[in-house]
Amino acid sequence: MERLCASADVPEGEVFQVDLGDGRVLAVYRVDGQVYATDDLCTHGDASLAEGEIENGEIVCPYHMGKFDIRTGEATGAPCSIALRTYSVVERDEAIHLI
Repeated sequence: MERLCASADVPEGEVFQVDLGDGRVLAVYRVDGQVYATDDLCTHGDASLAEGEIENGEIVCPYHMGKFDIRTGEATGAPCSIALRTYSVVERDEAIHLI
């Protein structure tokens, strides 16, 4: 397991950017008490999803307002059509870990 951030860094309904330092940058979310992680970069353009807003379990890209399902990575709103990569995470000992 790899520690991503403190649990407190990701309040309910928020998104937090984590740079793993190996070229991967993730967006970590808390929705309905559960934590999720996806690639941070929008598949439509060069935009950080951590700068977007969460609406009804979806992250809205701040550049072109495309949407992705946070749980599955599925592109759910145009102009986005390519899914995000998702990652398995677990919350343990007041931290969120990549598994």
